[in-house]
Amino acid sequence: MQRRHFLGAGLALPALPALFNTARAAPAYPASPITLIVAYVAGGSTDQRARQFGAFMAQALGQPVIVQNRPGAAGNIGTEAVARAKPDGYTLGMGNLAPLSVNRSLMPAGGFDPVSSLTMIALIERGPLMLVVNADSPHRDVPSLLAAARAKPGGFSYGSSGVGSAHHLSGELLKSLTGAPVTHVPYKGGAAAVTDLIGGHLDFLFEPMYSAIPYTRSGKLRALAITSEHRSPIASDVPTMAQAGVPGFHMENWQGLIGPAGMPPAVVQQLNEVVNRALQDPAIREQMLAQGNELGGGTPQEFTDLVRAESIRWQALIARTGIAVN
Repeated sequence: MQRRHFLGAGLALPALPALFNTARAAPAYPASPITLIVAYVAGGSTDQRARQFGAFMAQALGQPVIVQNRPGAAGNIGTEAVARAKPDGYTLGMGNLAPLSVNRSLMPAGGFDPVSSLTMIALIERGPLMLVVNADSPHRDVPSLLAAARAKPGGFSYGSSGVGSAHHLSGELLKSLTGAPVTHVPYKGGAAAVTDLIGGHLDFLFEPMYSAIPYTRSGKLRALAITSEHRSPIASDVPTMAQAGVPGFHMENWQGLIGPAGMPPAVVQQLNEVVNRALQDPAIREQMLAQGNELGGGTPQEFTDLVRAESIRWQALIARTGIAVN
């Protein structure tokens, strides 16, 4: 009996190192640098926000956060690069309205399902737009603008940074809700559209608030309305579109932190907590609010619900208006 017991114990000895290796704890996340993909060019608003939050994340997590710009296809190239990455939390991205809730309906042949392909980690911000006209325009309110558009069918124009952009969708939403026969003029970027509005070559424009405010304060543009559901603290004299006579009009260009589908829940929760902490940082809060943006935050599920709801809403508008990429 003793001999059998000894042999059994001896046979078990080679397995001990493997047991200890299995029990050894995995390195705490993150154990190496994190890549943060931006689906737009360097220097733009999304890039700037990514670098701001990337710096906060690096300090909070104790690892470098490297911003990588991968623009193209209205944000699809960079966003799909995030979706194809290994879901270990070391490749993240900035996801916003166009690639997450618009492009799949606008470009069905090349679109992908963001909700099943990505992890929505945390909403960072919501950015309303302003309906603006040239400072010399005779229109001082939205009803006046719409009356002029109806009196000039097809000859009343608005610009955008491209088909499917927040500027464009805002114009099509206005057209859908009011029946105003306005003509869309797409540009290669929002700055060019603003230049033509100031130059008198466009009749109006829906411009992101952070970009419009400097022009309205300098007297080059006049704001007629804001596209959020509530007035902005930094432009309290500007009515919402609903208050200006277009009920049901609501548009915000939002963005947040995303990752590939299948990320470990603990990592998602850790990153979500970091984003929510960043939104409490006084310097970050002050800058975002000064730009007219609304702070995000909340849970991954709340961000996912927003993406789903926005996808349904804009899919309906695109189908109703026949918007298409040429």
